[in-house]
Amino acid sequence: MTFFCRAAVGGALMVAGSALEASPLQDQVRAWRVAHEREVIDEYRELLAIPNMTVDRANIRRNADFIVGMMQRRGIEARLLTVASPNSNPAVFGEVTVPGATRTVMLYAHYDGQPVNPAQWAEGWEPFVPKFATGPVEQGGTIVAGWKSGDRVDPSWRLTGRGSADDKAGVMAILNAYSALVASGAAPTVNLKFFFDGEEEMGSPSLRATIAAHRAALRADLWLILDGPCHPSGKKVVGFGVRGDVNVHLTVFGPKRPLHSGNYGNWAPNPSQSLVNLLASMKDDEGRVLVKGFYDDVIPLTATEARAVAAIPPVEEALQRELGLARAEVPGRTLFAGFNLPSLNINGIQGANVGALAANVIPTVARATLDLRLVPGNDAARQVAKVVAHLHDRGWLVLDRDPTDAERAEHARIIRLEAKSGGTNPQRTAMDLPLAQAVVAAVQSTVDYPVVQLPSLGGTLPLITIEEMLGAKLLTVPVVNADNNQHAENENVQVQFLWDGIETYAALMMLR
Repeated sequence: MTFFCRAAVGGALMVAGSALEASPLQDQVRAWRVAHEREVIDEYRELLAIPNMTVDRANIRRNADFIVGMMQRRGIEARLLTVASPNSNPAVFGEVTVPGATRTVMLYAHYDGQPVNPAQWAEGWEPFVPKFATGPVEQGGTIVAGWKSGDRVDPSWRLTGRGSADDKAGVMAILNAYSALVASGAAPTVNLKFFFDGEEEMGSPSLRATIAAHRAALRADLWLILDGPCHPSGKKVVGFGVRGDVNVHLTVFGPKRPLHSGNYGNWAPNPSQSLVNLLASMKDDEGRVLVKGFYDDVIPLTATEARAVAAIPPVEEALQRELGLARAEVPGRTLFAGFNLPSLNINGIQGANVGALAANVIPTVARATLDLRLVPGNDAARQVAKVVAHLHDRGWLVLDRDPTDAERAEHARIIRLEAKSGGTNPQRTAMDLPLAQAVVAAVQSTVDYPVVQLPSLGGTLPLITIEEMLGAKLLTVPVVNADNNQHAENENVQVQFLWDGIETYAALMMLR
């Protein structure tokens, strides 16, 4: 491909001239995109076709190499950042030095993705064969038949595939924003660095080691994170923080071999029953977590943050209709108010088989995975300890391994508890920080409605590690549609959101 504009690296970029002054930057960025959108789409579909499950290290490396090529075609000096661990995935790093710039902005996205089960995807929708669909499959969207490279792309269409929204869209929007900016004849107002993470979906376990090994290269005044969805209305968002997260895996033990439910029912304890009773003790019918002290260490919102939450456009009634929900879990609480509280979610429960494979048995074990989301004031280890204390209070022997025969004989309630990877703590940046307000102003310059400002996003990113190790300020500016099915089957991104994302990040590269 030859349509990408090259810019000098480490030397002078083209200086903004009269053409830029005579026409708004956003119009010029849009004109570049319209002229090149077929090439942009072809390149993006090539990237989406490379499988990107985090544990598939051979294909992860193919993704990383492809992204290096994308950056080099744009004149960005790029390389892989690796650490010694044999189970680590590389980060892709690049930089552009702008003469006279006094601030440096790091642009972050990740290119790895969640696991996929192709059998769960709708007919014609394939995880790593990107196609266009007329809309979400849940709303009757169908694959666009006969489309081929070079054909027109309707901006209302969805581009399908794992990573299409979360988060190869970030790589695509950032790099094409840079192409459009340089083609417009403008120089970024800040030095730019690029960091594309290959491990985000498993908690970025190598990030701390990567920063330690490449600290000088990764220093920046501001990290801008492109991940997560826009407001459900489609309005653009600036997020000032993220929730933390820790997964807790529970295993409850029953008989040492599976038992006939008629011969042993009403006598042998059923671990599935014990587990669901335990889980029910953790939350009431109004959605409040009953684990002692669960909310005690939450730092209250500041007055500025509380006003921001109150100003978020309401979405609850429309979401309930769309999702077929009669009521919210916590009546009266808005979706976004819930982002600022810790949560306890049951990700999954597993006992014996169900449906066509169901048998009349008492199983040997039952399992569940809890997802604990954290907000400022919470600590992952401390929150897990509260859950452990809850188990102890209800008479459970809590182990980090399977029980011995002696322990089985002595204790009626035995549970194995494992907290995955220690978890990630929350992070939040002050909303009144001048640099933060400059980001809001840049995003605001691209739209004619008030940008939605979220004290915290609902999801989790490893931002606290970056803040603690590098002292940088961090803000999240997502670009994709909220109904994108990220982490699930039939993932998709609406094309117009990709186009809007390019304009957003071009404006952010001109930060004042």
